[in-house]
Amino acid sequence: MQTNPLTNLHFKTLPLILLMVVFAPLGNVLLSKGMKGVGSANNWVPGDIFHIFVSIMTSGYILLGIVCLLAFFVAYMLVLTWADYSYVQPASAFSYAVVAMLGYFLLGEAVPPLRWIGIFVVSAGVFIVGHTHPRTTEKA
Repeated sequence: MQTNPLTNLHFKTLPLILLMVVFAPLGNVLLSKGMKGVGSANNWVPGDIFHIFVSIMTSGYILLGIVCLLAFFVAYMLVLTWADYSYVQPASAFSYAVVAMLGYFLLGEAVPPLRWIGIFVVSAGVFIVGHTHPRTTEKA
């Protein structure tokens, strides 16, 4: 029985794009939450900068955010080895919906209806892109 190369490419691309869609927004939300907890520098004297640096390096939210962004970056690099950038970037745009949900549920941000409509339009585009072949060029 022969396997369809298109199906194999979709099955190997989809999980990594899903990882990208989850880990990039989650990492950024965790960084945002961590940095809001650290606060901003009121003046730029070395003692204050050092204190902020220590607070950043010991924040669980920030460290977990960095781990999530590293996971995103690894998935992104891997998927770009076999799929076109013009496929990967639009397909990963579903992360906008994840960003809005995480902002609403984890950060307590208000997401107005017009923003949800925009997210729906972007998600419809992701659905269309997802039904195209991940690779249209020859391997280098």
